[in-house]
Amino acid sequence: MSSTVLSSLVPVVFLIAIGFVAGRAGWIRAAAIKDLSNLVFMVLTPALLFRSMSSVHLESLNFQPVLVYLLGAALLYALVLFWLGATRRAAVLALAMTYSNNVMIGVPLIGLAYGQEGLVILLTLISVHSLVLLTLATVVLEIAVAREQAATARGSLSDLCRTVLGALRNGIIHPVPLPIIAGLMFAHLGGVLPAVVAQPLQLLGSAFGPMALVLVGLTLTQVRIGTHLKGALALTAIKNLVLPAIVAGLSWSMGLRGLALSVMVVAAAMPMGANVFMFSQRYEVAEELVTSGMAVSTLLGLATISLVMALLSRW
Repeated sequence: MSSTVLSSLVPVVFLIAIGFVAGRAGWIRAAAIKDLSNLVFMVLTPALLFRSMSSVHLESLNFQPVLVYLLGAALLYALVLFWLGATRRAAVLALAMTYSNNVMIGVPLIGLAYGQEGLVILLTLISVHSLVLLTLATVVLEIAVAREQAATARGSLSDLCRTVLGALRNGIIHPVPLPIIAGLMFAHLGGVLPAVVAQPLQLLGSAFGPMALVLVGLTLTQVRIGTHLKGALALTAIKNLVLPAIVAGLSWSMGLRGLALSVMVVAAAMPMGANVFMFSQRYEVAEELVTSGMAVSTLLGLATISLVMALLSRW
């Protein structure tokens, strides 16, 4: 097993384990998990996303590898929605199969494995990764919620139209897409965050990853992984192996080669990102399965990422 993969994934597993121990020991009550979830989703996530996007100048980046990656993720997302139906559950599971932990795991791993040049390619992906995938998931989820409400209310066509328009509005005015869009607009207008604002945002944003992973561990104390092991293994197989295979196939067919191909495929092979867990909590759907899937995806990532990187080295 690659020492690079090991050094990147062990801290993630360790943070999840800390949350699990804290929950088992009773240091954090089960009743507090929802409040901690709201803290991460409503406060830490917007701070991280706005600060990250506020310094991104899209016109200076090479997006060809990123477009191939996002095309592969969107293709898999659409296939899952088609297979499972456009419900809240399907939208969250589709996100689980396509959203990678490219920050906490990807940045150190790509930096160690491929150096600064590879890291620049990954950071280009990160600059739009959340914007595209999380906004897509948000809009699909809000439309699914609107459809459920409309089916329950059985109102008129005009009521349904108002509900769908409201869902689209909620898909933008939301703790995830809104700070991303605001940050990009801020950067495009040439804004520079003053230190008095940038430092608190940096502190809040840096707390997101550890807090989200500890929260996963806390939630695991309420979940019997054995009950969801089969589903978690299926999520892991698709996320850790099928998505990188799709990205590799598209990259090869579209003429992407060398370092760019390697970085995109390894990024696709990363375990499930913590934002998926936050979405399942937010929309109260597939929570136990996603929690189990995230833990299994991260643990098995030690082997699957090593496998993907070994195959790439022979390609």
